[in-house]
Amino acid sequence: MYNYMRALEDRFAPRPNRKQRRKLEAKRQEVSALLDKEGKKKLLRLVDAHTMAQEEIALNSFVAGFRLAWGIAMELEADGSYSYQQEWEQLNRLKHNQEGVEHDG
Repeated sequence: MYNYMRALEDRFAPRPNRKQRRKLEAKRQEVSALLDKEGKKKLLRLVDAHTMAQEEIALNSFVAGFRLAWGIAMELEADGSYSYQQEWEQLNRLKHNQEGVEHDG
């Protein structure tokens, strides 16, 4: 299931801002320049771990939102009480009634 969710997330989730990514990379390089070889390795491991954690959080959030939407859709379908056509007609009647009140007043 997670492979399918990841594919959906890749298709529909917003992508990070390129300008922001460039700024982050510039800051990483700035800090890296101050470190010795071992410090640079640790910094890269930290950045990699942080990126992986962000990706996992994003995927879990996407899955949770998808499951919520799916549950709502199933409730609406099972209940049978929701109809887009009925909602549209009701909104039009309400709008028409409000326009009539404004013209009468």
